[in-house]
Amino acid sequence: MVAGKHYKGLPADIWSCGVILYAMVCGYLPFEDPKTNVLYKKILNADYTIPEFVSEECRELITQVLNTDPDKRFTLEQIKGHSWYNQIKNAKEYSGIIVGSDPIPVDIQNLQTVMAKLECRDMTLEEARLQIE
Repeated sequence: MVAGKHYKGLPADIWSCGVILYAMVCGYLPFEDPKTNVLYKKILNADYTIPEFVSEECRELITQVLNTDPDKRFTLEQIKGHSWYNQIKNAKEYSGIIVGSDPIPVDIQNLQTVMAKLECRDMTLEEARLQIE
């Protein structure tokens, strides 16, 4: 999109998810510069570095998702088949929701883990679940 090429929705969204994955794993964005023209050049050239603390599997997934060629970029099926994605056994897959219509699925075990890590003492697990839904 930055290059002014034809917009391909799903590959563009996968790229965006790659940026989010990078930020979640690394703690900062892959492309940053105060000058917009320099920032765009970095994006167009996939000019980013992955920190050494990132595992080889995660590094490979990020690289495949942040491929500047949308035709060579990983597809959803390739992401779901990747070893880094499949580290957690028996992970639940959700089919999606329509906001305002469908209830938001809440994984109680994950919610408990997050509440424990954040030391949430202000509300019960049930109150937190209701806040999400």
